[in-house]
Amino acid sequence: MKILGICCSPRKGGNTEILLREALLGAAESGAETDIFAVHDKDLKPCDGCSVCRKKGICHIQDDMQPLYEKLLASQGVIFASPVYFWSVTSQGKMILDRLNSYYALAKLTGKVGGAIAVAGSQGHTEVRSLLYSFFAWNHMFIADFVSAFATEKRQVQRDRHAMTCARLLGKKIVGIAQKQLSYPEDFNIPLTVYVRDHLKIPSSGAEGRFLTATNGTTDILPS
Repeated sequence: MKILGICCSPRKGGNTEILLREALLGAAESGAETDIFAVHDKDLKPCDGCSVCRKKGICHIQDDMQPLYEKLLASQGVIFASPVYFWSVTSQGKMILDRLNSYYALAKLTGKVGGAIAVAGSQGHTEVRSLLYSFFAWNHMFIADFVSAFATEKRQVQRDRHAMTCARLLGKKIVGIAQKQLSYPEDFNIPLTVYVRDHLKIPSSGAEGRFLTATNGTTDILPS
C-alpha cells in the first residue's frame, strides 16, 4: 500500500512539511510505503483551460505535475498539506488542484482515501478544510480526517502537541480505511452531475437544454 503526501508549502522543511512527515510516519508505522511531493523545488504551471485533458485524460503541459500524476495513480491514499494563505491553500496548492481537472470526470481518484492538513498563525483552517474536502468529495474519494495546527516561527509546530499527535494518527487512519478496500458502485464512481450529463445525455447547462420546455407531465429518464 502506498500513501502519498503533497506538501503545498513553498518553504523547504517548514511547519507544514514537518506535520506532513509526521502523518506519513504514522502511515509507515501501519505498514504503508510512503512518499512525499513537495512544491518548494518544483516547476508548476497553472491550468490554461484548454480542456484537452478531459478528452485525452492527460495534461499537455510538461512540468513537474507529470510525475505527480503517476504518484497519485499509484497511491491508495493521499494527504494534502498546506499553510493558510489568505484563507485558502497556497498558489502552488491551488495549481495542483486545478491541474487535476480531468480526474473527477475520468474517475481516476475514485475510492482513494484523502486526508487534509492546514497550518496557520491564527485562522483560516476551516476554509482550507472546506476546499480540500470538496476536492475529495467531488473526486469520489473517501475522506479520512483533517488536522489543524498553529505555527508562525520555524519548527514551532513541533510544540503543538495536539497537532503532532493528530497528524501521526491521521496517517494510521488513512491506512486503516484504505485496508478496508471500500468502493463505490461501478455505475456511480463519478459525480452524479457528470453521470447524468455524459451517460444519460442530459445537459447540465441551462443554456444547452437542461430544462424541459413543457411543464405539464413527467418523463421517465432513468435507464431500466
